[in-house]
Amino acid sequence: MTQIILDAALRSKLHDLNQPLELCDESGRILARLIPVLDPSQYEPVEPQLSAEELQRRKNEPDFSTAEVLAYLEKL
Repeated sequence: MTQIILDAALRSKLHDLNQPLELCDESGRILARLIPVLDPSQYEPVEPQLSAEELQRRKNEPDFSTAEVLAYLEKL
């Protein structure tokens, strides 16, 4: 893969590469689409929206086989 080093002026023209963009020629024909690399440090970790009690309750619920689920749905 070819690597190109961007100076500050070009990076500015490319909106600091903080959003997807298209590179076009003079006639407007799209030459490339660029998706910036995300910086994970900019995002907060996602925590489950369920309490420990709710997770335990769901864990204790009975499991159903595919056949049992299909049989139940056929009765509806």
